[in-house]
Amino acid sequence: MDELRIGVIGAGGRGGLAAHAHKPETGVRLVAGADIVPETRVKFKERYGPDTFVTDDYHELLQRADIDAVFVSSPDFLHEEHAVAALEAGKHVYLEKPMAITIEGCDRILRAAFAAKRKIYLGHNMRHMSFVLKMKELIDKGAIGEVKAGWCRHFICYGGDAYFKDWHAERSKTTSLLLQKGAHDIDVLHWLCGGYSTRVNAIGALTLYNQIQDRHAPDERGDASWSFDHWPPLAHKGLNPIIDVEDLSMMQMQLDNGVFCSYQQCHYTPDGWRNYTIIGTEGRIENFGDSPGECVVRLWNRKSFYNPYGDEQFFMPVVSGGHGGADPSIVDEFVRYVRTGGKVTTSPIAARYSVAAGCLAAHSLRHGGIPIDIPRLSDDLIAYFTADVM
Repeated sequence: MDELRIGVIGAGGRGGLAAHAHKPETGVRLVAGADIVPETRVKFKERYGPDTFVTDDYHELLQRADIDAVFVSSPDFLHEEHAVAALEAGKHVYLEKPMAITIEGCDRILRAAFAAKRKIYLGHNMRHMSFVLKMKELIDKGAIGEVKAGWCRHFICYGGDAYFKDWHAERSKTTSLLLQKGAHDIDVLHWLCGGYSTRVNAIGALTLYNQIQDRHAPDERGDASWSFDHWPPLAHKGLNPIIDVEDLSMMQMQLDNGVFCSYQQCHYTPDGWRNYTIIGTEGRIENFGDSPGECVVRLWNRKSFYNPYGDEQFFMPVVSGGHGGADPSIVDEFVRYVRTGGKVTTSPIAARYSVAAGCLAAHSLRHGGIPIDIPRLSDDLIAYFTADVM
């Protein structure tokens, strides 16, 4: 492929990630953007040049023969529609997480990629974060023995800003924040623990944001920008008129390799970070902080009582780029994958199983915490999409 020409569906917000791909000097260019917001289209054209094609109708973008691949960075509830349309139009696809908001939607996307023989790459950028890679490295080299348990606690200080002032607060558009926000963490737990969930259950509720009566009008665009000044959580204003997702959730997972995992999520903590603990037969590892330069991974592999710093510490150095350097790294991998193929770090199969676990955990939560079995992906799709994953 002499030149890789890329379009962006959902050019605003997370669509800015695609900028990392625009490197004309290496033969990769962003040539088209679709977005329903006029100001976004103007900025996109200004950034990438007067010949850049912009439109408010993504179908027009997909009809262009001069586009080889697209970034789908539209809101979650549009991922299925946009990804399937792009694949059927013969484009390779970078798809933001979560893959879709239903299991059926994920499987439809995979079927479309399989039928079109186009590449589908999932934006699970946490697999490119330095502290996750360090934990994976330690596990793979046997530093904690055989993995038996994985825990994740997710403290979300910006929950009231980012998830309860716009469409994220509505089940019809997200299914659940266990899916929307938890998809990353479920995927990381699956990856570090070496398996996929076969059974889940969960409890939780809308415990705080339903108490806030200050809501924006239904026809007003919610302001999801956030600030440390928005505190305490009950002082938030301008929440979404519909709020029917949970702000506190706890789920448990049984994996196909016998590992047990748990995930806890709270959207009104004073601090914001993720904490993973992975326990094996010969030790455990845990991260403190999740931003390079402020993050350390600690390893315990000798018997002791309270030992706050572990037996070894691995400090993550400062790196450049969004999400701790993960954004430029994951985009570089996608570009390389489309141009020359080869193995990749993210997995469409794993993305599907993270959605399945999040969806069915939400169903369990809303039905008394009942355990629910995860439907298995078909063997032909597993075989097809396993080939390119590291």
